[in-house]
Amino acid sequence: MSDLSNSIIFPKGNKMPEPFSKNFIGQAYLQMLVPGDKEFNCPIGNVTFEPGCRNNWHKHPGGQILLVTGGRGWSQEEGTAAHELKAGDVVKIPANVKHWHGAARDSWFVHLSVETNSQAGPAEWLEPVADDEYNQLK
Repeated sequence: MSDLSNSIIFPKGNKMPEPFSKNFIGQAYLQMLVPGDKEFNCPIGNVTFEPGCRNNWHKHPGGQILLVTGGRGWSQEEGTAAHELKAGDVVKIPANVKHWHGAARDSWFVHLSVETNSQAGPAEWLEPVADDEYNQLK
Protein backbone atom coordinates (compact mmCIF):
# COMPACT_ATOMS: atom_id res chain seq x y z
CA MET A 1 0.00 0.00 0.00
CA SER A 2 1.42 3.37 -1.01
CA ASP A 3 1.50 5.88 1.82
CA LEU A 4 -0.24 8.93 0.44
CA SER A 5 -0.94 10.38 3.87
CA ASN A 6 0.72 13.62 2.70
CA SER A 7 -1.21 13.50 -0.59
CA ILE A 8 0.74 13.27 -3.82
CA ILE A 9 0.94 16.47 -5.88
CA PHE A 10 -1.17 19.10 -4.15
CA PRO A 11 -1.41 19.70 -0.39
CA LYS A 12 -3.55 17.19 1.50
CA GLY A 13 -5.37 19.94 3.33
CA ASN A 14 -7.37 19.50 6.48
CA LYS A 15 -9.87 16.91 7.64
CA MET A 16 -13.07 17.17 5.63
CA PRO A 17 -15.00 20.06 7.19
CA GLU A 18 -18.52 19.99 8.51
CA PRO A 19 -21.06 19.80 7.02
CA PHE A 20 -19.37 17.55 4.42
CA SER A 21 -17.70 15.02 6.77
CA LYS A 22 -21.08 13.56 7.74
CA ASN A 23 -21.38 12.40 4.12
CA PHE A 24 -18.27 10.21 4.31
CA ILE A 25 -17.55 6.82 5.85
CA GLY A 26 -13.98 7.05 7.12
CA GLN A 27 -11.59 9.99 7.01
CA ALA A 28 -11.10 12.29 4.03
CA TYR A 29 -9.12 15.52 3.65
CA LEU A 30 -9.81 18.56 1.50
CA GLN A 31 -7.60 21.28 0.06
CA MET A 32 -9.51 23.72 -2.13
CA LEU A 33 -7.36 24.76 -5.09
CA VAL A 34 -9.87 27.00 -6.89
CA PRO A 35 -12.69 28.57 -4.88
CA GLY A 36 -16.30 28.32 -5.95
CA ASP A 37 -16.63 31.98 -6.83
CA LYS A 38 -18.37 33.88 -9.64
CA GLU A 39 -15.10 34.63 -11.45
CA PHE A 40 -14.22 31.01 -12.27
CA ASN A 41 -17.50 29.17 -11.50
CA CYS A 42 -15.65 25.86 -11.32
CA PRO A 43 -14.53 24.87 -7.81
CA ILE A 44 -11.61 22.43 -7.75
CA GLY A 45 -10.58 20.57 -4.62
CA ASN A 46 -7.83 18.05 -3.89
CA VAL A 47 -9.52 15.23 -1.97
CA THR A 48 -7.43 12.63 -0.13
CA PHE A 49 -9.16 9.49 1.20
CA GLU A 50 -7.67 7.21 3.84
CA PRO A 51 -7.91 3.48 3.05
CA GLY A 52 -11.53 2.35 3.21
CA CYS A 53 -12.94 5.88 3.10
CA ARG A 54 -15.75 6.64 0.68
CA ASN A 55 -18.42 9.25 0.25
CA ASN A 56 -22.16 8.70 0.29
CA TRP A 57 -24.20 8.41 -2.85
CA HIS A 58 -24.76 11.90 -4.22
CA LYS A 59 -25.66 13.98 -7.28
CA HIS A 60 -24.19 17.18 -8.70
CA PRO A 61 -26.77 19.29 -10.55
CA GLY A 62 -24.01 20.63 -12.83
CA GLY A 63 -21.95 17.43 -13.10
CA GLN A 64 -18.48 16.53 -11.80
CA ILE A 65 -15.11 15.51 -13.18
CA LEU A 66 -12.62 13.45 -11.15
CA LEU A 67 -8.92 13.56 -12.06
CA VAL A 68 -7.18 10.72 -10.20
CA THR A 69 -3.66 11.62 -9.05
CA GLY A 70 -2.73 8.74 -6.76
CA GLY A 71 -3.61 5.51 -5.02
CA ARG A 72 -6.41 3.14 -5.87
CA GLY A 73 -10.12 3.69 -5.51
CA TRP A 74 -13.58 3.04 -6.84
CA SER A 75 -16.36 4.96 -8.54
CA GLN A 76 -19.88 3.83 -9.29
CA GLU A 77 -22.91 5.32 -10.96
CA GLU A 78 -26.33 4.04 -9.93
CA GLY A 79 -27.36 1.02 -11.99
CA THR A 80 -23.81 0.16 -13.09
CA ALA A 81 -20.99 -1.89 -11.62
CA ALA A 82 -18.28 -0.12 -9.63
CA HIS A 83 -15.06 0.40 -11.55
CA GLU A 84 -11.52 0.61 -10.21
CA LEU A 85 -9.66 3.91 -10.40
CA LYS A 86 -5.91 4.56 -10.48
CA ALA A 87 -3.60 7.52 -11.15
CA GLY A 88 -4.23 9.06 -14.55
CA ASP A 89 -7.90 8.08 -14.75
CA VAL A 90 -10.51 10.70 -15.64
CA VAL A 91 -14.14 10.18 -14.61
CA LYS A 92 -16.86 12.37 -16.15
CA ILE A 93 -20.10 12.25 -14.18
CA PRO A 94 -23.06 13.87 -15.94
CA ALA A 95 -25.41 16.28 -14.18
CA ASN A 96 -27.83 14.71 -11.69
CA VAL A 97 -26.39 11.19 -11.97
CA LYS A 98 -26.40 9.39 -8.62
CA HIS A 99 -22.88 8.11 -7.84
CA TRP A 100 -20.19 7.62 -5.20
CA HIS A 101 -16.39 7.40 -5.14
CA GLY A 102 -13.68 6.63 -2.63
CA ALA A 103 -10.61 4.63 -1.68
CA ALA A 104 -10.09 0.90 -1.94
CA ARG A 105 -10.03 -0.87 1.43
CA ASP A 106 -6.22 -1.31 1.27
CA SER A 107 -5.11 1.94 -0.39
CA TRP A 108 -5.04 5.68 0.02
CA PHE A 109 -6.77 7.46 -2.85
CA VAL A 110 -6.34 11.02 -4.14
CA HIS A 111 -8.30 12.88 -6.81
CA LEU A 112 -9.05 16.38 -7.93
CA SER A 113 -12.77 17.07 -7.78
CA VAL A 114 -13.92 19.51 -10.45
CA GLU A 115 -17.47 20.72 -9.92
CA THR A 116 -18.72 21.71 -13.36
CA ASN A 117 -21.48 24.23 -13.99
CA SER A 118 -21.54 25.04 -10.29
CA GLN A 119 -24.15 27.76 -10.84
CA ALA A 120 -26.64 24.86 -11.10
CA GLY A 121 -26.39 24.42 -7.33
CA PRO A 122 -24.65 22.34 -4.63
CA ALA A 123 -24.37 18.57 -4.44
CA GLU A 124 -27.35 16.64 -3.14
CA TRP A 125 -26.08 14.16 -0.54
CA LEU A 126 -27.91 10.86 -0.21
CA GLU A 127 -27.58 7.54 1.67
CA PRO A 128 -24.27 5.84 2.55
CA VAL A 129 -22.86 3.11 0.32
CA ALA A 130 -23.84 -0.16 2.01
CA ASP A 131 -20.95 -1.92 3.76
CA ASP A 132 -21.83 -5.29 2.21
CA GLU A 133 -21.68 -3.83 -1.31
CA TYR A 134 -18.44 -1.95 -0.67
CA ASN A 135 -16.77 -4.93 1.03
CA GLN A 136 -17.33 -7.07 -2.09
CA LEU A 137 -15.00 -4.79 -4.09
CA LYS A 138 -11.46 -6.13 -4.39
